[in-house]
Order: sequence, then C-alpha cells, then structure tokens
Amino acid sequence: MSYRDSSYGSSPSSLLSSLPSFRSRPYSGVSSLGVGVTYGPTPDVNEVYPGLFVGDAVAAKDKAFLRRMGINYVLNTAEGKRYTQVDTDHMYYRDCPGLHYKGFQLMDLPSTDISKYFHIAANFIDEGISRGSRVLVHCMMGVSRSATCAIAFLMIKRGMSLTEALAQVRSRRDIHPNEGFVRQLQDLDRELRLSRVR
Repeated sequence: MSYRDSSYGSSPSSLLSSLPSFRSRPYSGVSSLGVGVTYGPTPDVNEVYPGLFVGDAVAAKDKAFLRRMGINYVLNTAEGKRYTQVDTDHMYYRDCPGLHYKGFQLMDLPSTDISKYFHIAANFIDEGISRGSRVLVHCMMGVSRSATCAIAFLMIKRGMSLTEALAQVRSRRDIHPNEGFVRQLQDLDRELRLSRVR
C-alpha cells in the first residue's frame, strides 16, 4: 500500500468501518467495557500472522491447550483481578517449563494509554517469533487490547502501515479496538512514517 493510500488523518470510526470485517464466530459484545459480554468455555484463538496468535482469556488459562498449540510466549494485555481483566501472571505458568510470560495491566477504555506498551509488546512478540516460537497475545475477549498490541507489532517490526496491519489482523479475526486505541495507533503510524523519512 502506498503512502497516499493509508488512513493518515482519518477518524478512528471511519478507519475501522472502511475495512472488511471477518467473523470467526458470532460476537456477543455490548460495549468496550465488557458489559454484557460473554465468552465460551472453549479457547477462541486465531493466527493473525505467522507465529502470532490473538485470543481470549479461555485460551490463555488453558495450559494444556497452549502446550498442544506449541505456544510458549504469552502476552497478557489485561493482567489483573478487576472486571474485564485476566488474573494470570508468572506464577500462574510456573508449571509450564520454557513458557515466557509478560503482562500489562490495561483496561479496555478509550482513555487508557496503551501506547507506552507498543514497543515493549513488539519486542516481546518479535523475540518469540524470531526464535521460532508461537506467541499468544490475549486480553479478555481478544478483540481490543490484544489486537491493538498485535497491530503495533506489525507496524513497528514488520514495517506495515496502520491500514495494512489492521487489514492483516482483521482478515483473520473479528477485532474491535476501542476508538482511543485506534487514535494511539494513528499517532504511532505518524511517528513511524516520520522516522522512516529521516
């Protein structure tokens, strides 16, 4: 995609609505706060890029599933015990030898500053993939916090524009980053553009 084709300057809602949506299964969400959201007992995971999986809390907490999938890097973008957070940490995976874990205590709110984790997430994901590992990035539902970090990785480490990264992830999974997160990704897109021009 060329420089002019990107969504530079677009509003978050127009950027999201302009991309085709892919639904792996019916989404029963009501709001970005998780109110009214239900998730099933089976892991909901999609490989959105070779070696990179975006999924939900059920997938992250099912250690047998992670072993079967060969996932040994786990990034929890919703670490904590509050509503819509996932209460896993290093201790949760202590009986999983060789599993690398990182957690960010983020809420799925437009006012949350997720951008301070973009490069940390990108480095963690890149380390896993470059070692030939499979990486799971997850939050509660696998649609906003985790998707945003996966998109940031594709932009920072794979040189994609925001439009390209969004389309890549959306072609594999139904995602709904909140508008504040999309704005922060737009800021990242501008920063990366400027750094590549210099």
